[in-house]
Amino acid sequence: MSPAADSATVIVTEERGITTLTLDSPATRNALSGTLVTELADALTACGKDPAVRAVVLTHTGTTFSAGADLKAPPSPYAFVDLLRQIVELPKPVVGHVTAGGHTRAGGLGLLGACDIVLAGEGADFALTEVRIGVAPAVISLTLLPKLEPRAAARHYLTGERFGVPEAVAMGLVTAGDEDLPGILDSLRAASPQGLREAKRLVTARVLETFERDAEDLVRTSATLFASAEAREGMTAFLERRDPAWRL
Repeated sequence: MSPAADSATVIVTEERGITTLTLDSPATRNALSGTLVTELADALTACGKDPAVRAVVLTHTGTTFSAGADLKAPPSPYAFVDLLRQIVELPKPVVGHVTAGGHTRAGGLGLLGACDIVLAGEGADFALTEVRIGVAPAVISLTLLPKLEPRAAARHYLTGERFGVPEAVAMGLVTAGDEDLPGILDSLRAASPQGLREAKRLVTARVLETFERDAEDLVRTSATLFASAEAREGMTAFLERRDPAWRL
């Protein structure tokens, strides 16, 4: 998670039917601020409407794909849920790409969970750090729990430990290493728009059922946790770079 986000930028580039959306707020470790969520949602909307876009790549500048919620300028839980659902429902494949050595934390894993394919470079690492600041991975469970191996999900939800690419592949968070990116993009270029749209509808059906069933409850849970005294202590400790009061 990041202590601040004064601004957020999404860079949009296009090459042979592939639109790349690059999270470009390295000073805040691409924290999920209200601004970043809005800009990314707008860029995805444009991709969904453009018949020239065959697929979307979601990647980042700097050393962090996303550090999770911006603790000083967070989006509303509903806005973040809407963004996750937008990625899942986009009628184009979305490929998440964490570059070599890149870090992904907390809500950033929710973004990866929403992607159809996720590639990660050598040395990338991941962690669900919510428990360490007094909250839980509530809203991002919508995209993560339908895809993750249950025992691995339990371990990392409960411990907040860091894990690498091999573990991320084994648990279902990451598809493969990023050496596969050029071949995957060429395969997507070879597929028909209708075929991609309907194939994606099949593989995302279970995730969308989870949104229908659980989104409201998880938003309420998230709001309650973030408003709690324990979460205030956890977030304050994080921002002050000290251990929280409960640390043994």
